Amino acid sequence: MAKTKWKLDENHKSMEFVVKHMMISKVKGSFKDFEASIEADPEELTTADIQFEVDLASINTQNEDRDNHLRSGDFFDVENHPKMIFKSTKVVRTGDGEYDVTGDLTIRGTTNQETFKATFEGAAKDPYGNDVVAFSAEGKVNRKEYGLTWNVPLEAGGVLVGEDVKFTIETEALKAE
Repeated sequence: MAKTKWKLDENHKSMEFVVKHMMISKVKGSFKDFEASIEADPEELTTADIQFEVDLASINTQNEDRDNHLRSGDFFDVENHPKMIFKSTKVVRTGDGEYDVTGDLTIRGTTNQETFKATFEGAAKDPYGNDVVAFSAEGKVNRKEYGLTWNVPLEAGGVLVGEDVKFTIETEALKAE
């Protein structure tokens, strides 16, 4: 089968993250607005071309003050850097339906190579006869490597915000017309 273009199903996608807070708990959040360009043959995913673009202003941690702080120059600086972009450069099969997806991740004007663990969840036809594929992915990035260095030291030691941010992505995609 040849590579096919796939478009994310807006009703079946999520991008969530978690980061340590005060060295003892975690803050969870999500990005509501993101899109992907996927060209892939579900039978041979090692040849896939994947690009994600995330609207950083769509961040939601269930706390408006924190969300506004994350949008500010202390963190994402969305006024000058509105998107987080990932472009795959290599896809390696690591097991049955399991892949390492390596690519260039750009946040706040800084680009680093990152690898995410991805799972091909399967292919099916939806109730309307559309071809659908599903993927999940997870990974971890160090926010300081992208210039997101703001922090506050804690009286008891440690810092307010952890360095490592863990991402989880769940998607369904329809064959593009």
